[in-house]
Order: sequence, then structure tokens, then C-alpha cells
Amino acid sequence: MARNNDNNGKMSREEAGRMGGEATAKNHDKEFYQEIGRKGGEATSKNHDREFYQEIGQKGGEATSESHDKEFYKEIGRKGGKN
Repeated sequence: MARNNDNNGKMSREEAGRMGGEATAKNHDKEFYQEIGRKGGEATSKNHDREFYQEIGQKGGEATSESHDKEFYKEIGRKGGKN
């Protein structure tokens, strides 16, 4: 276990988070993560309105379009058409 020397021998927040995440992954299965995701989605929907989802969808779409080219959209269109 590597310790952050800049923090007087204490573990950094990043290291602690990584180790905690790894320990959680060892102790829980896919259904656990699906359940906490469902609960998080329900809590978010109670606290936010339609405009919130429109805004984050627009931001996500803009970020995706900036990092992907025309071929990416052709490929996901083909995949979507198969389903």
C-alpha cells in the first residue's frame, strides 16, 4: 500500500477512495450496484425537474459531439438499428 509522502504518512483521499471501491467490489455483485443505481436515480428524479434532465442531456450531447467524429455516429446508428 503506497502512502502519500506529502501528507505526513497518511493515505490520500484518492488512495482511500480507490481502496474502498476495490473492497466494495469484492464484497458485492452486479445486483448490488443495480439497486444503488436505481435508488440514486429515484432520489435524483424527486429532487430535479424536467429542465434539469434536458440541460444535462444537452451538455452530454455537446461533449460527445466534441470528442467523436461522423464515423462514431454511423456506428451507434447501425447498432441501434439492429436492436
